[in-house]
Amino acid sequence: MSDDTNTRAQANLEAQGAMGEIVGSGEYDRLTEVLADGLVDHDPAPDQSPGPKGIGEFWTTFKQAFPDVALKPVQVVATEDFVTAILDVSGTHRGEFLGHEATGKSFTVRGIQVGKFSDGKMTDRWGSTDTLGILQQLGLA
Repeated sequence: MSDDTNTRAQANLEAQGAMGEIVGSGEYDRLTEVLADGLVDHDPAPDQSPGPKGIGEFWTTFKQAFPDVALKPVQVVATEDFVTAILDVSGTHRGEFLGHEATGKSFTVRGIQVGKFSDGKMTDRWGSTDTLGILQQLGLA
């Protein structure tokens, strides 16, 4: 890889890491630091608003259901255009989730996110988390 390619891959990796820090801190108004205004989420949650606002809304709701949610990177691969992150997602059910009252039970599942980046900001997002696994571990499926 050329130095320019390595530099862009590193910038994308840093933006992905910053997004993880922002999500972990709950400072969702900072998402615009790493998400482009016109971000296209190809796998949005039901009724999720577009762009960074929608990502912030998703995490606000998810963190209300699972206040201790943790994202642990298992494998992260960065190129000059994309970052693919395989994550372990865990949390304890303390608030409503998909219409289900809190169970107090914990879960750990696998998730994957692919982000396309331009100029250090994510422009497109694809992802999936094992929602069925969450429901099964919470005793709701």
